[in-house]
Amino acid sequence: MTSTPLSRSEAKDLTRRKLIKAALAILDEEGEAGLTTVKVAKAAGIAQSSFYVHFKDMQDLLRELAEEGGRRLRRAMREARSKAREAPSDLDRHRETFRIPLEAICRHPELLRIQMRAKHDPSSSLRAFALETSAAYREHHAADLAALGYTADDERDRRRLEMIAEGINAATNALAMGHLEGRYPDLEEAADILVALSRGALRLLRSSAAERST
Repeated sequence: MTSTPLSRSEAKDLTRRKLIKAALAILDEEGEAGLTTVKVAKAAGIAQSSFYVHFKDMQDLLRELAEEGGRRLRRAMREARSKAREAPSDLDRHRETFRIPLEAICRHPELLRIQMRAKHDPSSSLRAFALETSAAYREHHAADLAALGYTADDERDRRRLEMIAEGINAATNALAMGHLEGRYPDLEEAADILVALSRGALRLLRSSAAERST
């Protein structure tokens, strides 16, 4: 039985996928310093000149790696949060919303390191993307808190909600890195801490709102 030949667009997409997969493997093993167009093309099994058919330069490829990883992570987090919102008292569902990003960071930690460096480096070509990604995760956490029962009715409330979301995001990154460094060996324990932080923040917000209404 003969397979149907790939169309030109399908073949191009397959080659692009090979480049992305090869780059991610090199990044995981050697870090950003190990990424070169020569290495990536060789690992993907294509000519180096073909690299530039798909990506302008290595920064363009890095941006695609981060965007693709971010899309997958946000999709998984949306699904987990949707389930958690259906049963706000279910701790296992709430824990899953934190386990997912922890595991994602631990699978490909160099992607987070690159984004963190870019976020604080005005000269980085990835800085705008890193800032946009950070803002997207803040919005996700803020929406999660709001769905669990906190309504941001004014500017002060919205600001406090964003501050808490920022803190939870930073704590997620820090605990994942601590796990990779061996300081926090149990990732489930890290997820429990994040659950406690988020629920404690929610109690604080509710208490503050109740005080203002009396």
